[in-house]
Amino acid sequence: MLMLTAAVFDDEYIVLQGVQAMIEWEEFGIELVGTASDGLSALELFRSKRPDMIFTDIRMPGMDGLQLIEEVMREAPETLCIVFSGFNEFDYVKRALQLGVTDYLEKPITIQSIEKAIGKVVERIGKMQSVQHMQHQLEVSRRELLEKATLDLLLIGTEAEAKWRECFGPERAEQVCGITVLAAESGAFSPAGHADYEAVAVRHGQDRLLAYVHFALPTPEFWELQLTEAERAETAAGSGRTYERLSDAPHSYREALRALRSARFLNERGIVRFDDLGERMTSPEGLTEREEAIILSLRSGNQQGLLEQTDRFLEWLQNEKLDAEVAEHELLKLIYLALEEARRLSGDKTGRLPEGYMPHVELREQAGHGATPDWFRAQMERIAEWSMAAREHTKHASVERARTYMEQHCGRDITLQEVAGHVGMNPTYFSVLFKEEIGESYIKYLTRYRIELAKTLLAKGLKVNEVSEKVGYHTYRHFSEVFKKMTGLTPGQYRDGTAPPDADL
Repeated sequence: MLMLTAAVFDDEYIVLQGVQAMIEWEEFGIELVGTASDGLSALELFRSKRPDMIFTDIRMPGMDGLQLIEEVMREAPETLCIVFSGFNEFDYVKRALQLGVTDYLEKPITIQSIEKAIGKVVERIGKMQSVQHMQHQLEVSRRELLEKATLDLLLIGTEAEAKWRECFGPERAEQVCGITVLAAESGAFSPAGHADYEAVAVRHGQDRLLAYVHFALPTPEFWELQLTEAERAETAAGSGRTYERLSDAPHSYREALRALRSARFLNERGIVRFDDLGERMTSPEGLTEREEAIILSLRSGNQQGLLEQTDRFLEWLQNEKLDAEVAEHELLKLIYLALEEARRLSGDKTGRLPEGYMPHVELREQAGHGATPDWFRAQMERIAEWSMAAREHTKHASVERARTYMEQHCGRDITLQEVAGHVGMNPTYFSVLFKEEIGESYIKYLTRYRIELAKTLLAKGLKVNEVSEKVGYHTYRHFSEVFKKMTGLTPGQYRDGTAPPDADL
C-alpha cells in the first residue's frame, strides 16, 4: 500500500503539538503533511497538500469545522474526515455526520482515541483501495475481452457476433446501428469518447485498428472530427465503409486496410476513405496489391514511387519463376491499365494511345532479346511522363472549376467524391491535385471558406442559427465549435462586435 497522508486542524496549540509529537504516524503508514489552527489556513493547506484524511475541530476561528468539511466534500469527496467535538456539541456532530464524516472523537481527546480512529480509517481506506483495485481489474478484463471479441468480429463476422454482443453488453448492443473500421499507421490516433459512438482499439499483427460502433449513423461532422484527430496525430489512416449489420464488419475491415495502403502510397497525413478511392479499387479484373501500388503512385504523380513499385513488381515476377508467357501477359496487362489510368487522369476522353505506341509489339521484340525487365521499367516511366505532361495543361482549370462548385454549394453537404465527379477526376487524384494547387486539403479549404462567409453574414446582422444553415452547418453546436476554433470568438461574440447597430436582433 502507498503511504497515506493526513492533516490536523485545531485552534488549541497543545492538541497540535500532541498529535505531532506523540503519535507514530509512520507506523500506520501515514505521513502527517501539515497542521493549521484556523479554518481559512486549514482550507489553504488542504488545497495545497490534498491529504487522504483530515482531523479537524468543529470550533475554529475564520471558518468553523463544518464549513471546512462542506468545502472539502465539495472539492474532494473521497477525503476521509474525522471531527473533534465537545460533549455538549451533539447538534454539530449530527450535522457533521450528515456531511459524510468518517468518525468523531469527543474532547478531551487522548492518544489512544486518536490511534484507534486512525486504525479504523486506515482499515477503511485499505478496503476502498481493494475494491477499487478489483473494479479496475474487472474493467481491464472486460476491455480485453471486448477487444478480443471485436477482433474476432472483424475477422470472421457472423460467427463472432453473439460473443461480441455479450462482451459489449446486450442492452447497449441493441442500440448499435452501424460499424465503421479505421486502420491507422500510429497508435497515437485515439479519438475521445462520444455519445454517438464508441471506438474500440484493437491490433492484428502490425495493423492498428479502430472499430467505431455507432449509436447514430455517422454525419459529415463525424468525419471532419476524425480527420482533425488524424492530422493532429500526424498519421496516415484508412477508413472502410459504414455497415449497418455487425456481421458485415469484415468488409469494412478489408476496405480500411486498402484505404490505408492508398494513404501510404499518396504520403497523406489524415484519413483516406474507401468510398473516395474510385472505381479502380474495385476493378473486376481484381488488381493485386502490387498492381494497386503502381496505379496509386501514378495517380499521385509520384514518379519515384512509381519506379520503386515497378521494381518490386518485377522482382516478384522473377522470384515466382512464372512461365514466360504468363509473365509477359501480366506485364502487358499492367501497361494497359496504367495507360487507361493516365488517360483518365489527364482528361483525355479520346481513348487513343500515344501516336505510334504499340507495346504488345515491342514486348515480343524485347522478349526475344532477354531485355523485358528494363523495357517494362522504361515503359512505366514513359507513361508517367506522358500523363504528367498532359494533365499539367488541364489541372489548374479543373481546380478552379472545383473551387467555384464548392463555393456555390457550400450551404449543403458536399463530398470530395461529388466535387471530383463534377470536374471528371478520380477522387484520390483530385484530392492530391487540389492540395498541390491550393496549398491545403479539400476539407480545410471548404471549412475556411464557410467560416469566412459566416463572418460576412454575421457582420451584416444575420442571426447565428440562420448563418449556421447558410454555410452548411446544420448542427448549431458544431458550427460554434469550428467558428471559435478558427476565430477565437463564438459566432455570437463576433456578431455583437461587428454587426451594424440597427441589425435584426
